[in-house]
Amino acid sequence: MKSKRIKRLTLLAMMVALDVILSPLFRIEGMAPMSSVLNVTAAVLMGPLYATIMALMTAILRMVLLGIPPLALTGALFGALFAGLGYKISGRVGGAICGEILGTGIIGSLLSYPVMVWFTGSSNGLFWLVYTPRFLGGAISGSVVAWLVLYKLKETSIFQKSRTVFQSK
Repeated sequence: MKSKRIKRLTLLAMMVALDVILSPLFRIEGMAPMSSVLNVTAAVLMGPLYATIMALMTAILRMVLLGIPPLALTGALFGALFAGLGYKISGRVGGAICGEILGTGIIGSLLSYPVMVWFTGSSNGLFWLVYTPRFLGGAISGSVVAWLVLYKLKETSIFQKSRTVFQSK
């Protein structure tokens, strides 16, 4: 039992590290498609709970280390949660992709407006859908890349072994 917990925490830490490192490297202004890639991958690999924990830890680290505003929380957190739930319900990568697009592209973008009004103290130049095009674009492009990555990754034995660490209780 202790061995599985250590493996889970190790894989979780590796996913957080990948997300923190890759997100700023492959970033388009206002979009974080690599975050969506890792959200979908984590959803398939680890399930909704660990994918959400990964997104939360990554967002906090990105805010503290890279000075990214709370958009890191609103975008990634809901995407990871809904991607994990989408995969759990459907058992297909397409379910995780739909969850990521819904969570990050729609829900995360809409919740970003009140968060940024609170964070900046001003609503000048902001409106409810201001973040939706960028969040939706990042979620869609990142989800497509995740699908391509998972298409090959799911065939590897290491990925299959890693999934069993999270699936068995």
